[in-house]
Amino acid sequence: MDAGGLDRWPRPALTVDVAVFVRGAPLQLLLIQRAEPPFAGEWALPGGFVEEGETVAAAAARELLEETAIEAGDLRLLGVYSAPGRDPRGWTVSVAYVQELEVELPARGGDDAAAARWFGVDELPTLAFDHAQIVAEAIEAVRGRRGAGSDDR
Repeated sequence: MDAGGLDRWPRPALTVDVAVFVRGAPLQLLLIQRAEPPFAGEWALPGGFVEEGETVAAAAARELLEETAIEAGDLRLLGVYSAPGRDPRGWTVSVAYVQELEVELPARGGDDAAAARWFGVDELPTLAFDHAQIVAEAIEAVRGRRGAGSDDR
């Protein structure tokens, strides 16, 4: 059935990314090492595809748990990232969230993450996809330089 002509329009894949920080000096960020292409072996934010019938917030919590064994707490919306070419697999739009923790929780890689580990934000490795941009904006939000929002990037 044609839902008002919507079948005519191409649709992007919807994804989520989560920037989890431990407050303190130095500020710590949780990253996963990708086990699968694209960017296999490289570091990235925990995240993945939103499943049919799932909200983006539920997908963010699910992906964080599957890839790091850390349960999501208070996820704050950071923004929407939709630049063409941000994912070599095709057209994707990602909704990014930020979570702040008081203490570093044990993390381990799971699902399609080969590893999960904490990094000081001043010692981050090269990041896959457009995650360097997302992380930079998440750091600014956590440090109070900008409010979280839903601007399209």
